[in-house]
Amino acid sequence: MAEASRWHLGGTPKHKLRYREDVEIRTTLQELLLYSIFLINLCILTFGMVNPHMYYLNKVMSSLFLDTSVAGEERTNFKSIRSVTDFWKFMEGPLLDGLYWDSWYNKEKLYDLKNSSRIYYENILLGLPRVRQLKVRNGTCVVHSFFRSLMDECYDKYTSKNEDMADFGLKQDTEWKYSSPGMKSPWHWGFVGVYQNGGYIFTLSKSKSETLNKFINLRMNSWITRGTRVIFIDFSVYNANVNLFCIIRLVAEFPATGGILTSWQFYSVKLLRYVSFYDYFIASCEIIFCIFIIVFTIQEIKKLKEFKFAYFKSIWNWLELLLLVLCFSTVFFSSYSNMQIYRMLGQLLRNTEKYSDFYFLAYWHIYYNNIIAITIFFAWIKNMFLAIINDTYSEVKADYSIGRRPDFQLGKMIKKSYNNALQKLKLKKPETDEDKKRTENKDLVEKARREGFDEKEIQSAEQMKKWKERLEKKYYSTEIQDDYQTVTQQEFRDLFLYAVELEKELHYVSLKLNRVMRKVSALQ
Repeated sequence: MAEASRWHLGGTPKHKLRYREDVEIRTTLQELLLYSIFLINLCILTFGMVNPHMYYLNKVMSSLFLDTSVAGEERTNFKSIRSVTDFWKFMEGPLLDGLYWDSWYNKEKLYDLKNSSRIYYENILLGLPRVRQLKVRNGTCVVHSFFRSLMDECYDKYTSKNEDMADFGLKQDTEWKYSSPGMKSPWHWGFVGVYQNGGYIFTLSKSKSETLNKFINLRMNSWITRGTRVIFIDFSVYNANVNLFCIIRLVAEFPATGGILTSWQFYSVKLLRYVSFYDYFIASCEIIFCIFIIVFTIQEIKKLKEFKFAYFKSIWNWLELLLLVLCFSTVFFSSYSNMQIYRMLGQLLRNTEKYSDFYFLAYWHIYYNNIIAITIFFAWIKNMFLAIINDTYSEVKADYSIGRRPDFQLGKMIKKSYNNALQKLKLKKPETDEDKKRTENKDLVEKARREGFDEKEIQSAEQMKKWKERLEKKYYSTEIQDDYQTVTQQEFRDLFLYAVELEKELHYVSLKLNRVMRKVSALQ
């Protein structure tokens, strides 16, 4: 009962405790609101640049170049290529038909194409498609002595050390002569190797018949050899209706085991980013994102100066630093990607007689998408485990550990604000002092029941509280302080019972303190 009698007492003044709780809750709500705005802004940046037409553009292009089969009964397409013969059938059939659209479905001549094909009549082929081959040298592996009489040639898997750079075949045009890789060109990660740029390269003609003759000539003169390890087919299209570029790469790998492994990449990207009003709205969100980064950086610098090395002992601070690094990386990739796009786009579009390497631009754009996806992932992680929420969680956990359910002040704050709003709108009558006192008593009783006190202890505590309120009203009134007041027999009895309860409380605390001291002595 002594323990039950303490739930209506407290050492800290109630008005100070409530003020401190209100300030902490208000600060928590403000920080959560600010971070929620940051998260919403980051989500807009992440998903705002994603266009649903990207999926459909990828779908129609992949269907055209991957699923279209060779004419006739044979159902060879790019996905089903398994031999060199299948590869040349694809090159001379579905690839040519997919790249060159020079007439309508009724065989009428298309309108002025300005020497450029329009795939599906809507997608402009940018520049000329390019075909590139990488080879390895003979003798890059060792044939066992038992089999040297049967095989005197050996071609290992592709590495930059094993790469063949010598001219071969007719040794006339670029497809028979090695071209050095560019410095800025990204490497390609395939199924059985990592391939650099460069190699034996040629571009297709704007004429379908000339390109067909080119393929036949290469096939007849064995452009694909035993040393061939990979062939890339690169080209790009632009759809003005949806302002999207589609960068396409078809890859055929020739592993040392024999056969062919095919793979592909279709990147629908929005390289011309700021065109419509919505695009400029996204640009304003990018500026807000940078402002948030500056604010968060200043906050972390202040915390680092205040806590010094202790700052790094908290996992939440490490999460803050990781998020800042990711945010700065996002800004860097976005800035670099935009600079490269505006620097190279005009030059690529002017050179219509050459291959336009949009793959490099798509490469950086994809990196930007990846880094911002990682950023938003950790931003949501931080949102769920903010340090201020973690402190509240620690208190809740401590309450549960002693068998008590926590009293969530945040919910009370929201409920209080809701009731105040209803009263101001005259949708609810304002509470009187008696109503407030009755509500407080009810809350205290419910809290005591949740904490495991039985009904007898609760009733006893309620009786003590009534005695205390009656005595305070009688002897500690702010209106009558100096007047002499007589004490009735009943009041003296109540005062005596209240003193007895206080004595029991003191005795209970003393026993508990002695028990703690004995445990401390035993530990020493």
